Amino acid sequence: MRMLLFSWLVFAWVAVAATRSHTNNWAVIVCTSRFWFNYRHVANALSMYRTVKRLGIPDSQILLLLADDIACNPRNAFPGTVYNNADRALDLYGESVEVDYRGYDVTVENFIRLLTDRFDPDTPRSKRLLTDDRSNIFIYMTGHGGNEFLKFQDAEEISAHDIADAFAQMYEKRRYNEIFFMIDTCQANTMYSHFYSPNILAVGSSELDESSYSHHADIDIGVAVIDRFTYYNLEFLENVSRTSNLTLADLFNSYDSEEIASHPGIRTDLYQRDLSDVLITDFFGNVQEVEIDSSKPRGLLSLLNQQIKQAK
Repeated sequence: MRMLLFSWLVFAWVAVAATRSHTNNWAVIVCTSRFWFNYRHVANALSMYRTVKRLGIPDSQILLLLADDIACNPRNAFPGTVYNNADRALDLYGESVEVDYRGYDVTVENFIRLLTDRFDPDTPRSKRLLTDDRSNIFIYMTGHGGNEFLKFQDAEEISAHDIADAFAQMYEKRRYNEIFFMIDTCQANTMYSHFYSPNILAVGSSELDESSYSHHADIDIGVAVIDRFTYYNLEFLENVSRTSNLTLADLFNSYDSEEIASHPGIRTDLYQRDLSDVLITDFFGNVQEVEIDSSKPRGLLSLLNQQIKQAK
């Protein structure tokens, strides 16, 4: 009797869960640049990493890929730190940073394997994107790029076709519910031009034949510390809390091409929902849904407790 009742409860829970399309959020944050003069790209990535953590996504559901360890670079006048502003009020590196792929592990092959989950069986869970068909995934990429390509460490390139085909594999393998793809690089908008899988929203920092520019430099550090597009995204996101009702439409409406010094692009034709209904936290925050049924669960639990008492 107890086993039958327990099985019925499990079935009821699965039936309720099956009606939900979104139950977990993940983030993949990628800096593809090496060398000291690309300090700002590392700061871009760490800034986004800090934002999704602040809004509740745990490290176990964030994949952070940094092609260079700027914090330990001998040129760094402030060892062990990375800043995204000349006032150096916030150290992005000094507290609870978990880098999953570092240095020469940040390759095109590993990035595509990460998305498609084509790994050797002994690959640790910390290096895998363990998503399912109820996962919303925020993917952020930054580095040097051009027309339909993004460079990885000045050694190789990933093309717009490569990413589009990886997303198609993800869709076929039921590895996502929705994807929000954001990229900050020169000619960034060309990187999502070949996407063809459903439920993907994409935004880029600049048009074809247009550069993406840094925002400002730190004289003491000696290089630019953040890019404009990422800077203004962060300026908006700093006003978002875990319970915020701000939407992606609000974020995109905040873009000013004169401030950003380029023309951000937004691709929505593959995406089904109205952006004014999509909360920022649908991608940047953690999912903590609790549903309370005022009748059936209470009665079933009471019956289960009664059966347990009788069995004793």
